[in-house]
Amino acid sequence: MPLYNCSSACLWSPLFPSLRHKKSHPQFPATVIQRNKHSPRSIFKAKSSLSHSTKTNNASTQGLHFLQEITTLCEESKSLNKALSLLQENLHNADFKEATGVLLQACGHEKDIEIGKRIHELVSESTQFSNDFIINTRLITMYSLCGFPLDSRRVFDSLKTRNLFQWNALVSGFTKNELYTDVLSIFVELLSDTELKPDNFTFPCVIKACGGIADVGFGSGVHGMAAKMGLIGDVFVSNALIAMYGKCAFVEEMVKLFEVMPERNLVSWNSIICGFSENGFSCESFDLLIKMMGCEEGFIPDVVTVVTVLPVCAGEGNVDLGILVHGLAVKLGLTRELMVNNALVDMYAKCGFLSEAQILFDKNNNKNVVSWNTIIGAFSMAGDVCGTFDLLRKMQMKEEEMKPNEVTVLNVLTSCSEKSELLSLKELHGYSLRHGFDNDELVANAFVVAYAKCGSEISAENVFHGMDSRTVSSWNALICGYAQKGDHLKALDYFLQMTHSDLEPDLFSIGSLILACTHLKSLRRGKEIHGFVMRNGLEGDSFTGISLLSLYMHCEKSSSARVLFDEMEDKSLVSWNTMIAGYSQNKLPVEAIVLFRRMFSIGVQPCEISIVSILSACSQLSALRLGKETHCYALKAILTNDAFVACSIIDMYAKCGCLEQSQRVFDRLKDKDVTSWNAIIGGHGIHGYGKEAIELFEKMLALGHKPDTFTFVGILTACNHAGLVENGLKYFSQMQKLHAVKPKLEHYACVVDMLGRAGKLDDAFKLIIEMPEEADAGIWSSLLRSCRTYGALKMGEKVAKTLLELEPDKAENYVLVSNIYAGSEKWDDVRMMRQRMKERGLRKEAGCSWIELGGNIHSFVVGDSMLPEWEEIRGMWGRLEEQISKIGYKPYTEAVLHELEEEEKVNILRGHSEKLAISFGLLKTTKDLTLRVCKNLRICVDCHNAAKLISKVAEREIVVRDNKRFHHFRDGVCSCGDYW
Repeated sequence: MPLYNCSSACLWSPLFPSLRHKKSHPQFPATVIQRNKHSPRSIFKAKSSLSHSTKTNNASTQGLHFLQEITTLCEESKSLNKALSLLQENLHNADFKEATGVLLQACGHEKDIEIGKRIHELVSESTQFSNDFIINTRLITMYSLCGFPLDSRRVFDSLKTRNLFQWNALVSGFTKNELYTDVLSIFVELLSDTELKPDNFTFPCVIKACGGIADVGFGSGVHGMAAKMGLIGDVFVSNALIAMYGKCAFVEEMVKLFEVMPERNLVSWNSIICGFSENGFSCESFDLLIKMMGCEEGFIPDVVTVVTVLPVCAGEGNVDLGILVHGLAVKLGLTRELMVNNALVDMYAKCGFLSEAQILFDKNNNKNVVSWNTIIGAFSMAGDVCGTFDLLRKMQMKEEEMKPNEVTVLNVLTSCSEKSELLSLKELHGYSLRHGFDNDELVANAFVVAYAKCGSEISAENVFHGMDSRTVSSWNALICGYAQKGDHLKALDYFLQMTHSDLEPDLFSIGSLILACTHLKSLRRGKEIHGFVMRNGLEGDSFTGISLLSLYMHCEKSSSARVLFDEMEDKSLVSWNTMIAGYSQNKLPVEAIVLFRRMFSIGVQPCEISIVSILSACSQLSALRLGKETHCYALKAILTNDAFVACSIIDMYAKCGCLEQSQRVFDRLKDKDVTSWNAIIGGHGIHGYGKEAIELFEKMLALGHKPDTFTFVGILTACNHAGLVENGLKYFSQMQKLHAVKPKLEHYACVVDMLGRAGKLDDAFKLIIEMPEEADAGIWSSLLRSCRTYGALKMGEKVAKTLLELEPDKAENYVLVSNIYAGSEKWDDVRMMRQRMKERGLRKEAGCSWIELGGNIHSFVVGDSMLPEWEEIRGMWGRLEEQISKIGYKPYTEAVLHELEEEEKVNILRGHSEKLAISFGLLKTTKDLTLRVCKNLRICVDCHNAAKLISKVAEREIVVRDNKRFHHFRDGVCSCGDYW
């Protein structure tokens, strides 16, 4: 550190560039300035060269003895009182001035403001030293170092005359205390009120202040001024400019300046590496690190380099690079540095290596509060609530003697999100109240969110209403807490209250509110928010745009979402995924596939979410070829290790009719979790292989996996389609008793359908009546379908009445009721139902089948004679009908529920969409290829009978997937055993 020697005086300040560069200041002789390269403690050691020649040898010896004693006491931080007493006893000593400087410097270093103030009083009472510019400069620096910049300003303002040293000391002090706006004001004051010129100590502090408040305009002006004064060549000025441009995200300017620097030091490299890392250029950061180590100067990374690069590894989740940096730090002996150790703990934790982070933490014998906050934050982020609170308690144990601060509390609060943690949360709140942490706005807001998440609405509101002043962030905390907890109505209510309190919502408020509207499917509110976003010019925010896409998709307004998506200038992968997933979830698989292909064609690489969404679309269409291509891409991109991708592949093959391939993918999984078991059990279920599904379920239990809600949907579906009623009822009974899984509506729906298919209509009806919650329309329509199958008109009419009350605007329900009347030949009632449909503007969904050939989907609608291949298809069906009639086929005209002649009914049966799809498939494929046909409705009895016989005469396997299950037709037999 620099020392200034004049008239037996010692002046030190980090603001004096002339000292730092061994240059003379215009107002001081060059011979009195030197640079100190000793350790921090050496700044308190007096040098013999610092003293003027003495009058006598005796006086010289006494002065030196006094100064050395003061210096020794200053080195012992707990002896500053003794040093002050000694100073007071030697007011007239020749070295009093230099000793005062040494003691003030020690006060600043130890942040001992009380001793510093007493020295100030002592100096003020002295007529000789009260206006001494060196001592007053020391006082300015001391107050700043102790965190009292306003007192620095008072000392500065009391000076009769001021030189650049004092201006620099003031600017430096305010910069160190992060009063950046004040720094710029002082700088302007220096330029406008004095004739002094800022130097290469002034500029770095001012430039740092510009970076601190991201004022690149002011910073550019300072850059221009430094250039005009010829100070750009100064390495400290250039380093400060590089750091400033990096903080302001002006990466291009930062790079240009770095490239033209005539001289670079380690700080220069650290500054640009930091600039790249802060702006998301992680690869460039590592490239620069390598260049730095390989350049001619051969700079060796220091603590700053390592703690700059490690957060980049953490942010990228790149533990391999983190390990390399760790190894480098070990070789350079930097791991003993506390900052490096803390950064390593943070890196390993954020990369998911919590045990390694804890090992490093435990080995650290010099922990500070940052060390504890880092490991507590790591456990909290990992969701280990018990571990988080255990660490908090250990932190406060006597052997550690470490006091938590606001950051500690904030880190712990992140882990509190369940009702079970409410007691611990209240304990933490009590601690915060006792230590005054609740006065911090961030802490108070975090408690609001935590209480809301833990289900204590009263406590959340009490904290909120207890705030002295509520900012937008405070309202956001409450709104966000309720939105994340799932109480979306409360979130909306508080948003309205916030707007009435004359506070403008910010992007965070908008995000929470859109989330609430999305879950509530409140399209009207969502549109109002969208309007607010557009009026305030916020549509450019990517997060807001993606949230709006999600809102419209959840409200089944895919066309509105598409308009918004097409208007986006910068489409991120997340926005593409939102659209593709939205199309898939809204049963628009063709649109999902088209958009996926477009995304891929412009070079946007799919991720795990993209693959899961497109596999779902393939499953809906039974698009096997595209599903296989997607599977291949996932293998090449190493995405199949993701559990969700793997399960989606299993599900895709099962729903495309390739159960064998689905089983092979499942068998190859190294780690089979409950989700993968659910996928394979569900796959067997929809194919009607009930016994195989039961075997898989029992094997899953034997391996120790705990079944969940989806597992029981799969096994009950399997029992339903296979007619294994007793097994199904057994598993339904075991759900809550043995596995603690509470039956939901979907489970009751499976059991009602299973009983109805088996003809146990009274049992099915009884189960509906005894259900703990009201049955939905799906359950009632399932029972009505069974009534139609078994001709139970009386019960059917009763069920129909309830169904039409629940869903009066759904065409399918009227068709079901009409069919049950038609089955009993009650044609007047049939006409009445059709009239009611007409009055409501409802139309029956037309039967549609499709087949995938060569990667293209070919669709067929019942009775569609406008097809280009119609004549070929009709000819093929004529030949097939002739062949299958010879082995027993007779048109099942009861499947035509219209009051028509038999011949007319036969003609209608010939135009059924699945017959058209099968005929087309036989025309366009070779004999060894399995035909895979999908239908949007349930396959009728006549088509089922025909498909069985066609598989025999054509010697082809035919797989038909209707809206309930799969049918595998082979050699005249169906896998369902005619039970469907």
